[in-house]
Amino acid sequence: MSQTAATTTAAGAHEALHKLSQEIPDACERLDYVKRMTDQAASKVLGLVESAQDDAETVRRQGSELSESLQRMAQSTDLSVERARAMMKLCAAYAASAAGFADRVKGLQTEIMMAQDFQDLSGQVINKVLGILRPAETPLQELLAEFEAAAPVTQTEQLAGVQTPDKALQQDDVDALLAEMGF
Repeated sequence: MSQTAATTTAAGAHEALHKLSQEIPDACERLDYVKRMTDQAASKVLGLVESAQDDAETVRRQGSELSESLQRMAQSTDLSVERARAMMKLCAAYAASAAGFADRVKGLQTEIMMAQDFQDLSGQVINKVLGILRPAETPLQELLAEFEAAAPVTQTEQLAGVQTPDKALQQDDVDALLAEMGF
């Protein structure tokens, strides 16, 4: 690569990295927002589900008790009209309770769906952050290629995608790299 081309590449990379360094705080703020929205939605959904489980257990218990009572009544040889009417009242009360439960579950399902509305917003925010990061990717790779050509990098110093915590660059390493580049 000629000296002029290298200077042009370095200048373009410097400009892209400078722009990126100014936009990173905004990108981080947007990702923090997505994280908060995700946490809030997950907490809300879990609370709604727990509430529905409590109601479902009540309806299940009442249904089991009513079923047992009806079975005992069916096996009884001395079924009076009064006992039959009392049982029918219990059945009617249970049916009303079950219908109320179904209405509450329907409302909870609506609330759960509404709690997930953040997904559209989070997708928009993530797209914005990607729009901030992608333009700097090629200039950064070019700049790193120039540094690699100037001074060989050991295997442990290479940036290779997602890092595990034990192999990830530390903030001091990132700060030193940026300082070397004039940021």
